[in-house]
Amino acid sequence: MTFATVSDAGPLIHLAEIDSLELLSAFDTLLIPETVYEEVEMGGIPDGLSDLSSQLIEADEKRIESKELDPGERAALAAAKEREVVLLTDDLAARETASDTGVEVHGSIGVIALGYGRGLLDRNEAASLMRALQRETSLFVTEAVVERGSPDAERAVTERGGSIDALNTFTMDRL
Repeated sequence: MTFATVSDAGPLIHLAEIDSLELLSAFDTLLIPETVYEEVEMGGIPDGLSDLSSQLIEADEKRIESKELDPGERAALAAAKEREVVLLTDDLAARETASDTGVEVHGSIGVIALGYGRGLLDRNEAASLMRALQRETSLFVTEAVVERGSPDAERAVTERGGSIDALNTFTMDRL
């Protein structure tokens, strides 16, 4: 089974803030819409982004009608829906819209959980990175999410063999 995902800017930025972009290698295929790349580029390309095995893609943001989402979020969601792959976003409105349209969605915490499940991190490293997301990034993560996320992530990914299916029981919506 191939693990493919489309990312909006949020996880790229937040994982870069904790020097953990390499965790995106837990996915076999990382797709980045050109619109998202341009958004990230405006803030300065994070170190490590060019080292990732990723593919820039065209995506028609107009296919998603939502005034709450920015063009990058709409492009990423449109691409994920069209290609039937996971959407990575940390934006609440984007997660809700994705769920409403039947697109599987996860965020930066889910990427850390998958990294743990696929053996890229040990338990302590995963817990430390979840705390770093809370304390060292522009992502708003409550203490309750971190406290619930660490054991839930560990249990979900180990019980299901570290697969993307493990993330189905560990979504941002649950937290």
